[in-house]
Amino acid sequence: FIARKRLAARRLTVVDATNVRREDRRQFVELAREYHALAVAFVCDLPERLCQERNAARPDRAFGPHVVRNQIRALRRHSRRLGREGFRYVYRFSSEDEAAAVEIERQRLWTDRRDERGPFDIIGDVHGCFDELRALLDKLGYDVTRSNDGDGDDGERFRISHPESRRLVFLGDLVDRGPRIVECLRLAMDAVADGVALCVPGNHEIKLLKHLRGRDVKRSHGLAETIEQIEAAPPGFRDRVARFIGGLVSHFVLDDGRLVVAHAGMKEEMQGRSSGAVRSFALFGETTGETDEFGLPVRYDWAMAYRGKARVVYGHTPVPAAEWLNRTICIDTGCVFGGSLTALRYPERELVSVPAARTWFEPLRPLVPATAPGQSAQQAHDDLLDIADVRGKRIVSTRLRGNVTVREENATAALEVMSRFAIDPKWLIYLPPTMAPGDSAQADGLLEHPAQVFDFFRANGVRRVVCEEKHMGSRAVVVACRDEEAAVRRFGIESESTGAVYTRTGRRFFNDEGRERIFLDRFRAAVGDRGF
Repeated sequence: FIARKRLAARRLTVVDATNVRREDRRQFVELAREYHALAVAFVCDLPERLCQERNAARPDRAFGPHVVRNQIRALRRHSRRLGREGFRYVYRFSSEDEAAAVEIERQRLWTDRRDERGPFDIIGDVHGCFDELRALLDKLGYDVTRSNDGDGDDGERFRISHPESRRLVFLGDLVDRGPRIVECLRLAMDAVADGVALCVPGNHEIKLLKHLRGRDVKRSHGLAETIEQIEAAPPGFRDRVARFIGGLVSHFVLDDGRLVVAHAGMKEEMQGRSSGAVRSFALFGETTGETDEFGLPVRYDWAMAYRGKARVVYGHTPVPAAEWLNRTICIDTGCVFGGSLTALRYPERELVSVPAARTWFEPLRPLVPATAPGQSAQQAHDDLLDIADVRGKRIVSTRLRGNVTVREENATAALEVMSRFAIDPKWLIYLPPTMAPGDSAQADGLLEHPAQVFDFFRANGVRRVVCEEKHMGSRAVVVACRDEEAAVRRFGIESESTGAVYTRTGRRFFNDEGRERIFLDRFRAAVGDRGF
């Protein structure tokens, strides 16, 4: 229980017990896998004589020497293949001197780059489109030179710099399908070697690495052309590519945990972790095990359920246009398929793209929008509300007032009212606050008096108030769109409605929809006449 709690909190977790048998260790290895943590074994394989002497000197050890003897025998019988059990690293101490000389140094995981804050320019799947990559780097303001006096495999080398010291981040899939694989690889490798870029692997790089290491892989999806181009490169380039890909890390957590980059995305519980499952998700995402009509895997839409605090930038699955969804964004805009090559400037969150010079590879699945015309990715998923977003205590971060806490009892009451009586939540872009009441009047027969109200404001730091005559009636919030297309584009409304009028509790202001339409028509005409 304690180990589980520590692992859930991403804390270093040490299990200090005998654990000499495989069945004793299994539960902890499984626990490490569950939380995507690395399991490390420290094996004290010390002489029996020493163990017996130490044990005899302890007052709380009221058992005979046969217990220690049996433990040592079990240890040596069951600790020969710890790596196969799931331990990533195994440290074995066979003498007292070895154990006494140990120094333990904690090293952060390779995925942990939280101290690197950018600014970054994150580039989607390149797939050998070198001309488009150069055009994008020019557009982003990078200075790229190419010389033959470097220390590359054949003396040729790229030098990349930015006047504002920005850094590049490549999201993988540099290879396959495109016309100039070698140049794309060389540019990325040189940029990483010079410290001006980071790179995570894509599934196409991993498949190429298997070939370079002598594995038998199917030469499909552009791999055959990549192999042909690499084999035509100077001697030594092949080995350099293998070393480069073999050293790439599944994903990076950057900017104090605010930014995560991975080829195919990264769920919140996997961010900053290290396991085979994490690496697999980073490379391929999550699939159902089925294939679609084009023979491609059907993927789970992990981004739709994402509620993490970090922004996740990824590629892998080509989209016609990059759009934010729940703090995630896919910037693979299908350059090799005739789309565009896209970069995300961070922290500005500005998208920069260049069009493909041509269609270099015909896609198996057409690049069609997953949303209705004019509709954003976020709007396409807003038809299904997630109860976890409003249930229990919530903390909402605001631009002007910092964090606002919504307590469970208030959220429950509001959810009850809104679910029963409110209009389509997509229209509810603003709900007026309820005015804080002042202290009750001190004079008999009066509930309120201006003196107590001004004292209340003064005590709460309000120095200026605006007094105006009040006419009895209800406040209304009016949302008006220019036309139906604007309603779809801005709010995701597809009900042929062009606006809404509602109360401060989200209810429809007019009981008569016809009257609401007349009001909105007049309102729209009025703001149009005033030049809005």
